[in-house]
Amino acid sequence: MRRTRRRANRVLLGLIGVVLFGTGGLVLLGGLDLPAAWHLGLPAGWPWSRPGDVLLSAYQRTRWTDQGWWWPVVIAALAVLVLLLLWWLLAQFRRHRLGEILVDSGDGEGAELRGRALEAVLTAETEALDGVDRAAVRLTGRRTGPRVRAVLALAPHADPGKVLGRLSGEAMTHARRSAGLDRLPAEIRLREVKHRPERVT
Repeated sequence: MRRTRRRANRVLLGLIGVVLFGTGGLVLLGGLDLPAAWHLGLPAGWPWSRPGDVLLSAYQRTRWTDQGWWWPVVIAALAVLVLLLLWWLLAQFRRHRLGEILVDSGDGEGAELRGRALEAVLTAETEALDGVDRAAVRLTGRRTGPRVRAVLALAPHADPGKVLGRLSGEAMTHARRSAGLDRLPAEIRLREVKHRPERVT
């Protein structure tokens, strides 16, 4: 997932760079009157070939402005563009789920362990602890250095210290050993389960 995101980012940034570089080069070419200075035979209709040329002609700027659909379409297109850019920006800061973990199998080859499988085992073992009502576990980080992010919903009678102690000594230790990892850092968030008040008779 991380490789795909990085590749997509590189392609997107490369395309944006090419478009900006090409547009800037055309504007600079015409603004400095280089076609005339260098005696370049540009095709007819070549944009920005002289210093007096503008980005859009008056006809191009006002061609559809008297049409009722023009401004709604322009505003909608710009809104979609802004939303896509915001989505792309926020996606850079999201911590994506780790797809697989590279496990040292001892033969020099290595093996891959599915991240979702380890998440499922960690979730089941954590929810089996006394005092844990629900658990949500996610693996982040790198394939060779995974990290655990977990949110635990504690039952009303739970002792947070004991829950964390058992989580570290049992579930996390089992996961670290089964994956053959030297260390498995974890970020644990605790939440209290809200429950209805009980009527005493």
